[in-house]
Amino acid sequence: MLVTHKKHIKPLFLLVFVLFSFQLNAQEIPPINVFTPQQYNGEYQNWAISQSLDKTIYVANDAGLLEYNGAKWTRYNSPNETILRSVNVVGDKIYTGCYMEFGYWKKNSFGTLEYTSLSQKKDFSVVEDEQFWQIVNLDKWMIFRSLNRIYIYNTLDETFKIIESKFTITKLFKVDNTIYFQDINKGIFKIINGKKSLFIDSKIIRNNAIVNIFNYQGNLLVQTENNGVYAYKNNILIPWEKEINKSLVNYSVYSSIRLKDGGFAFGTISNGVIILNKNGDLVYKINQNLGLSNNTVLSVFEDLNSNLWLGLDNGINCINSKSPIKIFNDFKGELGSVYTSAIKNEILYLGTNQGLFYRDINNTTESFKFINGTQGQVWNLQIIDNQLFCGHNSGTYIIDKNKAKKISNIQGTWSIKEIEGAPNLLMQGNYSGLYILEKINNNWTFRNKIEGFDISSRFFEIVNNTTIFVSHEYKGVYEITCNSAFTKIKTVETKNISKGAHSSLIKYNNNLNYVYREGFYKYDFEKDKFVKDTIISSFFPSDNYVSGKLIHNKESNSLWGFTNTDVIYIKPGKLSAKPEVKRIALPKRLRNSVTSYENVIHIKGNEYLFGTASGYLIIDTEKFNNATGNVALNQIISSKNNGESTSLSLNEFADLKPNSNNIEFLFSFTQFNKFNVVEYQHKLDGIYNTWSNWSSTPSVRYKNLPSGDYTFVVRARVGEDVSNNATYQFYINKPWYASNVAVIAYVLSTIFIILLLHYFYNRYYKKQREKILIKAQRDLERKELENKQQQMQFKNQQLQQDIENKNRELAISTMSLIKKNEFLNSIKAELNNKETDANIKSVIKIIDKNLNNTDDWKFFQEAFNNADKDFLQKLKTKHSSLTPNDLKLCAYLRLNLSSKEIAPLLNISPRSVEVKRYRLRKKMNLPHKTSLANYIIEL
Repeated sequence: MLVTHKKHIKPLFLLVFVLFSFQLNAQEIPPINVFTPQQYNGEYQNWAISQSLDKTIYVANDAGLLEYNGAKWTRYNSPNETILRSVNVVGDKIYTGCYMEFGYWKKNSFGTLEYTSLSQKKDFSVVEDEQFWQIVNLDKWMIFRSLNRIYIYNTLDETFKIIESKFTITKLFKVDNTIYFQDINKGIFKIINGKKSLFIDSKIIRNNAIVNIFNYQGNLLVQTENNGVYAYKNNILIPWEKEINKSLVNYSVYSSIRLKDGGFAFGTISNGVIILNKNGDLVYKINQNLGLSNNTVLSVFEDLNSNLWLGLDNGINCINSKSPIKIFNDFKGELGSVYTSAIKNEILYLGTNQGLFYRDINNTTESFKFINGTQGQVWNLQIIDNQLFCGHNSGTYIIDKNKAKKISNIQGTWSIKEIEGAPNLLMQGNYSGLYILEKINNNWTFRNKIEGFDISSRFFEIVNNTTIFVSHEYKGVYEITCNSAFTKIKTVETKNISKGAHSSLIKYNNNLNYVYREGFYKYDFEKDKFVKDTIISSFFPSDNYVSGKLIHNKESNSLWGFTNTDVIYIKPGKLSAKPEVKRIALPKRLRNSVTSYENVIHIKGNEYLFGTASGYLIIDTEKFNNATGNVALNQIISSKNNGESTSLSLNEFADLKPNSNNIEFLFSFTQFNKFNVVEYQHKLDGIYNTWSNWSSTPSVRYKNLPSGDYTFVVRARVGEDVSNNATYQFYINKPWYASNVAVIAYVLSTIFIILLLHYFYNRYYKKQREKILIKAQRDLERKELENKQQQMQFKNQQLQQDIENKNRELAISTMSLIKKNEFLNSIKAELNNKETDANIKSVIKIIDKNLNNTDDWKFFQEAFNNADKDFLQKLKTKHSSLTPNDLKLCAYLRLNLSSKEIAPLLNISPRSVEVKRYRLRKKMNLPHKTSLANYIIEL
């Protein structure tokens, strides 16, 4: 019996454990920020995490030291390019340990970390292959642990003490300002005055690796890796008397911490993280199925805002354990997108695109169950007449616990509303219009369609017994009147209000409200039109519009609206008619709701459930405080146009060269809440004096800034809460060509150039005057020359005229001589024909004497020389052998006289003239083809 009992205990326990684990997979958990190796630019494994006073997170990663300021991850390689095993931030120093090396990092004035080695500056040597796995601080000491040694460093006098061990030192534990450590196979020691002292010597300790030691209710809790937790009371180790301890024996715990609220966080090797409250009760068991990147938790750290950081075997996760938001994620897709929800009789119902699901509202570890018969799209859940109505794609149902009763087959029930004054009637809006449900014998059944209106009626409100307003996002808003029996539509009027996608219509506090992209409108029944409510519209700006869906929560009499960046929570004013409006910074991309099908229900107190596309969120509105803190400038980089860049000191005024006028600012607002979106706004006084638009980008770059004084200002906001301003001043010098010296040089150069121009202008105009004078003188001389030339021309003309006159005289005289000689020859010839007579002979002698008279030739020669000066002299010079008779013949030929005309002048026959001409040619040696007359004329 006893053996059989023992054999069945373990399988039974494992079955319970499996069931327990399965139920936990359905739990509501805090938001988890997931950082992958690609995001933080490191390797997979993360061995330790710490935080500085400015909230910056530091992680010991396989690739080195990771720094995260909430906006950007930065990686610093370890000093010797080995795996970084430990990190601990104390004051302004980040102490790290790796293979054969430990020391600290410190930020310089440029915002980057610089490393200082401690292990290489002292008079000791580290052990071969030694790695430093843990760093603990206590007062003025920093304690570095390897597997073989503990190094105690005094930060004041910079001295070291070393504790040796022959065995493996697993971990250091700091409890109430006392340092403990486990020496494997020997026990737990504590350090007193720099020396080790055995504290617990127990078989349990010797046989189990110790993960951590806690102070719990005045006693020590000793947590083992694989054998649960033990309480150390009265010098005895006993199992921790908590229910969770029975489960912990089935886990391999690698890391753990005590939380600020007194709770515990245990990181396991293959089961994620287990979180307990201060009483040791289970709060969360979060593993990879619930959103962790990996089930192996190598390190656990709680930051200043109580966020729980997990260094995983693959990535880094941050659990917002104190977040006012809890998440239920349907990772397996068994539920689908939540379109509506309701709570009735402590049962939570979720209407999704896949059907209707339920579970006990108080048992968050219970899985949701499906209600048979509700497959398909659920549009609406409403409690009316103490019954749960379900508006479904296939019709209308009444839900009783886990059963669904169909009461209408009319497809597409959007919504169901009570009719004032008609307690046994309900009106429902469907795909094809409005319909009536009737209660008969305490059972609700379908009665009729209201004839005359066939438009889809998703949003409708009953204003009075017979007047109904219907909003269709693509057709507009209709005012409908029907008969008192709700069987037929009497009138349909389209209202003068713009239609728009995702618009809605809702009645709240006796006001009929309509919302679309252009704002929030209320219907004025006296003016019979919609009037814009400017106060509430200011919370729904068109540039932030995402959905006009409004939800009236009757329990809190609140109205919920949604923008791209916020959830708007409106309540009636307590002391005035002005409504109270609260903005919850919950952006659309994070709340993950189906646009225009947002849904909210009240759970209890200040908690509300928001349906999402993959489950739901639970928000505590009172705890939803926006993040506080200071925006910080992390790095400032100036660069040239060629790409050369320089980091600037964050603490000093920058005096920059003119070509270093591209300035980049990197800033951050350190907060790690997943649902808090940080936005930044900046300006650069001196050139861009107005604030930029809000942006989530944590950097800005200004290019090609002109010279001058500048002040950069940046601020951050989460929701509507705006942080302080961070400022930085710098000056960009003028380029050399715009410097004061250059300006003086420009002025002097300008004066010099003006004087030089003045000189050259004077010189130019002087030369121009001289040129004008010279030109005038030349013109005068030219005119005088022209006058002289004209006079010469007149004189030449006169001379030419004289020559012509003389030529005429010569011609006349020549002709006279010719005629005279011809006449004398003719007389002589006549006389020679007569009888010889002494008197006749004397007459012939007289005639011969006249024919041979030299005076005629002299007269002719004188006249010829006057007409053709120097011809005979030129001819004589050229042909010196010519006789006077030859010259006489040439003169006659010059006058272009024929042989016949020359013969009387020479008193010879024409034949003799030809002979003379022939002889003259020979004397002149003229070629045969050359004309003698032409030669003499052209000479």
